[in-house]
Amino acid sequence: MAITKQWCMTLSGLIILMGLNTALAEEFDWLGADIATLHAQLIAGEISAEAMTRAHLDRIEALDDQLKAVLAVNPDALDAARALDKALAEGQAPGPLHGIPILIKDNIESADQPTTAGSLVLARNQTGRDAPLTARLRESGAVILGKTNLSQWANFRSSRSSSGWSSVGGQTRNPYDLSRSPCGSSSGSGAAVAAGFAVAAIGTETNGSIICPASVNGNVGIKPTLGLVSRTGIVPISHNMDTAGPMARRLSDAVKVLAVMMGEDEQDASTMERPPWSAEDLLTSLEQASLEGRRIGVVGDVSGFHPEVGRLLDRALETMQSNGAEIIPDLDFDWHDDFRADFLSVLLTDFQHDINQYLADLPDEKLSRLNLSRLIAFNRQHVASEMRWFGQELFEQAAEQGERSDEEYLEALERIHTATREEGIDRLLAEHELDALIAPSGGPAWTIDLVNGDHFTGGSSTAAAVAGYPNISIPMGTVHGLPIGLSFFSTRYTEPTLISIARAFERAVEPLDPPELKHDDP
Repeated sequence: MAITKQWCMTLSGLIILMGLNTALAEEFDWLGADIATLHAQLIAGEISAEAMTRAHLDRIEALDDQLKAVLAVNPDALDAARALDKALAEGQAPGPLHGIPILIKDNIESADQPTTAGSLVLARNQTGRDAPLTARLRESGAVILGKTNLSQWANFRSSRSSSGWSSVGGQTRNPYDLSRSPCGSSSGSGAAVAAGFAVAAIGTETNGSIICPASVNGNVGIKPTLGLVSRTGIVPISHNMDTAGPMARRLSDAVKVLAVMMGEDEQDASTMERPPWSAEDLLTSLEQASLEGRRIGVVGDVSGFHPEVGRLLDRALETMQSNGAEIIPDLDFDWHDDFRADFLSVLLTDFQHDINQYLADLPDEKLSRLNLSRLIAFNRQHVASEMRWFGQELFEQAAEQGERSDEEYLEALERIHTATREEGIDRLLAEHELDALIAPSGGPAWTIDLVNGDHFTGGSSTAAAVAGYPNISIPMGTVHGLPIGLSFFSTRYTEPTLISIARAFERAVEPLDPPELKHDDP
């Protein structure tokens, strides 16, 4: 396939460096290639990690002024790529992600860049350490291109915030429509993948911050079972719900990245119980993709969506049925009346504890003296930069919470876990003998409004997020040119089953066209 005109421009200076003739370069579709193709070309010596890294960095430089998806590029990325090329030339065995360019959300630590969570108070948070998931990516041969922008403090400072805005990185925009939101706190990761800035990007989710940006930016997103991936070295919200996960243009790439990220971490107790399957089993599940004989339940009592989303869902159900699935419609969670209040109460208490612990463990002596109260004070002292558009009422409410040992907190936590697990996802699976549940991931992206904040158009992430269960979003079509995802979720450690079902669905639907981004005029 011929590469796009804009991509040819970024590659024009690379042909001599790569030792490729022009014909071969024009036949290679960098933007459309998956990890398997890129890996094979790298191993065969037909492309190099350095050239691929440089090409992606050039694309970021040329296009990211429009999107503000990348908060900062990694100054050591090209050196890392050259080292990978050298190691391969010397006969070292390549890792599963050898030379693959990956971006990580800027609440995840990397040794070579600051980790800011989008706030100026952490602008110099150069920890000099890799989060375990970052280290695993490097060990696999991935090239960390840099940090993606995010909603400041992972969207847990104000209920009137704008997804993708941070005082460090500005406002991230949706590459399918620059006037619209990229959604969720992992907005930069979602927009960057859609724009072709990296083959994959890492996001984090407490509730919807992988699934929503994957959906509105036309990507695949995987929110894994809580504990499958370490959270050490990630700026937290809630240890009861936080997890990291990958986004990519296709499920096979996201699965390959997840297989590398997963693993035990003695510093994160949630990772010490492992699933009854291995990383290799995740890859095998891609090859065993099938909808034949699968019983799939449709959750109907999630947030209201644009009517065109319903039409997309109907078409998706027809596709699954024609490929052998049995559809069980109109299922409900039927949560208790105070579920939302309980959910927020748990998040506020967790945040107060977890953020204070993270800050206290920072290696920088000055930064380690920070705590939630001092973050609140910093924002009040820097209103023009930190609170120009919205406040910090969630910070202030969190600062007033009690201890995690308090009976009120423990009861609220038990209620939301019971509602989403035993009486929620697990109940529906058991009562209807289901392999998976599905629902639209969300509605179409809304217009960015810094004054009034986000106005979501539907979502279905909460049940799996609160339960700590896996969730996969796959593009199922567009509404007026705006991508919409379909979520597949189930009980704990069912990633292999979900991957098999989601991969079969992905194969059966028409893939989305990438967004049409243009270079700014010089």
